[in-house]
Amino acid sequence: MEPRDDLDLAVDEVRDFNRMYTRLIGVLDYPGQLNTPYTLGEARILYELAQRERTHVSALREHLGVTAAHLSRTLSRFEERGLVTRERHHRDARYQEVLLTAAGRAAAEDLDRRSRDAVTRLLAKLPRNEMGRLREALATARGVFTGPAEPEVRLRGLKPGDLGWIVQRHGAVYAREFGWNAEFEALVARIVGEFGASHDPARERAWIAELDGRPVGSVMCVRDERPDTARLRLLLVEPEARGRRLGERLVGTCIDFAREAGYRELVLWTNDVLTSARRIYERAGFELVAEKRHGGYGSPLVGQDWRLALREAARG
Repeated sequence: MEPRDDLDLAVDEVRDFNRMYTRLIGVLDYPGQLNTPYTLGEARILYELAQRERTHVSALREHLGVTAAHLSRTLSRFEERGLVTRERHHRDARYQEVLLTAAGRAAAEDLDRRSRDAVTRLLAKLPRNEMGRLREALATARGVFTGPAEPEVRLRGLKPGDLGWIVQRHGAVYAREFGWNAEFEALVARIVGEFGASHDPARERAWIAELDGRPVGSVMCVRDERPDTARLRLLLVEPEARGRRLGERLVGTCIDFAREAGYRELVLWTNDVLTSARRIYERAGFELVAEKRHGGYGSPLVGQDWRLALREAARG
């Protein structure tokens, strides 16, 4: 028997994996995907439609790699069930757009929840120390087929150890970039310490930005001394993570939280040398309201007060 080449061996390995994985997730157990009326193909189309408000049918077909006839039949079934509507593009009638109805979006959300629950049950059976190895293996397989993946960027709440990270990184980054001394790190430590000891979760919050699972940024929203006023504090983005609009996302998340928490305005204090941060504040709608020279952190600086109106004061 002639030795088999890598392609033949890979074909068998992929087919074997497919059989194993479909058995694990129970694809063959139900009349439809995840014990719903939908096939795997229908579930995938619903998922893709839920990722955007409206979609060109041709773009959806190209993204999914299905034939026009197959997609048309599926969308017709969805229309009969009241899950989607199709319209001609408002500028070019040659193109058709499809969008989910309220019932369609609810169905897509239900499918997404069921899918996540199923995978969660599957992975919960594995030892925790195997999660990293699994993620690396999946990333390797994905990279082989699609090329290197874009780094994953996300914002999350605090976990144990994050408060210490915020203090350490502020001290290190600002010392390296601006020559600020330990006075600044001590200030950050006081702010973080007060937050950790007594913050009100309903009115105060902090976020960490992650890049491929590594912390690379932070921001806090805390109660100010003035009534109905929140204060944005400790915005930081590591040099390696800049250029990905993380600063804008952190500030935007802080603004959204302050507005939802019922604050009337959001304020912050910064220094004039932090030009990148100031541009972010300006784009977010903050207005410079005061400036004052000070000699903190080892060099002369100009402190600045910025303000963003979140809602108008109630009229008595």
